[in-house]
Amino acid sequence: MKAVILVGGKGTRLRPLTNNLTKAMVPVLNRPFLEHALRYLKKHGVDEVILAMGYLPDPIQEYFGDGSRLGIKLIYMVEETPLGTAGAVKNAEQLLDDTFVVLNGDILTNIDLTAMIKRHFEVRPRASIALTRVDNPTLYGVVETDSSEMVKRFIEKPAPDKVTSHMINAGIYILEPDVLKNVPPATPFMFERQVFPTLLENGQPVLSYPSDAYWIDIGTPEKYLKVHFDLLLAWDSSLRKIRIEGRSKIDPGAVIEGPVLIAGDCVVEEQAQLKGPVVLGAGCYLAKEAVVEGAVLWPNSRVGRGALLTNSILGANSVIEDGVSIPESCVLGDNIVVDTECRLKKGGRLPAE
Repeated sequence: MKAVILVGGKGTRLRPLTNNLTKAMVPVLNRPFLEHALRYLKKHGVDEVILAMGYLPDPIQEYFGDGSRLGIKLIYMVEETPLGTAGAVKNAEQLLDDTFVVLNGDILTNIDLTAMIKRHFEVRPRASIALTRVDNPTLYGVVETDSSEMVKRFIEKPAPDKVTSHMINAGIYILEPDVLKNVPPATPFMFERQVFPTLLENGQPVLSYPSDAYWIDIGTPEKYLKVHFDLLLAWDSSLRKIRIEGRSKIDPGAVIEGPVLIAGDCVVEEQAQLKGPVVLGAGCYLAKEAVVEGAVLWPNSRVGRGALLTNSILGANSVIEDGVSIPESCVLGDNIVVDTECRLKKGGRLPAE
């Protein structure tokens, strides 16, 4: 089966953490986020994926190549101008001659795609939409359904007193190829606001697939950090797992409390403390008596002697100098230095006072 992943354009950067990397390539458990999406699709029987891209495509192509390393055939479709969710898929229409999957490229989920595909073929709608429940649907597009799970209407960001459902569009679709006939070529067009409502207006069946499975987008640094915590805490019931990938130098006097993931070429000195959930990217350095708790460190970052980093993100090639205590919930970008007066010498973001 084929799938299209909507990798997106300039709006898909994870600011202020990075300005030169799409969300598709930000590391999640030390692998590009897109790799998790590809492995998810592969698990559910997808063997060919079209990547609809519009911003910084070269790093993605260089990393994933033809997809053979993951057992998937990859095809790259690069937009010259932003085309929206439906316009991006329309751009690949000549490659989509049978039922196919569309996946928004900024979500992480374990929704049972196999079961969703099976249900689609049983009912044979023109489109199926995965739904997930949220506590505050006023921030999203709500999807109303009937007793047989057929979609009745879409409500964009309803006022609190107008909320009729807590189920929202989860960004996973199964579509029949003729749905794309409703999309004009080379024109910005959206599934959520134009294609699906038009199908309903024309009496075409749209099926929902409600799920209470794990689902999150990584649209903000806060959610990005939460994704890591969720994944690490799901490793095992003991919550103590420590995984070291590659060769690193861990001093016997260091204190490590899982769950912790350490990439290769890291150094953790004597009396340094790692209190999970923590992820260290490749080449990270924790000096003596440094304390890192509930944090994600990108490659080649350094935490100085006696420094403290808690519930925060530290970008690549960045430095927390000796003795610095970073306030909680910091997002520190690539190539920055925080000095002993807790001043940023370049980039990044500290919480407002």
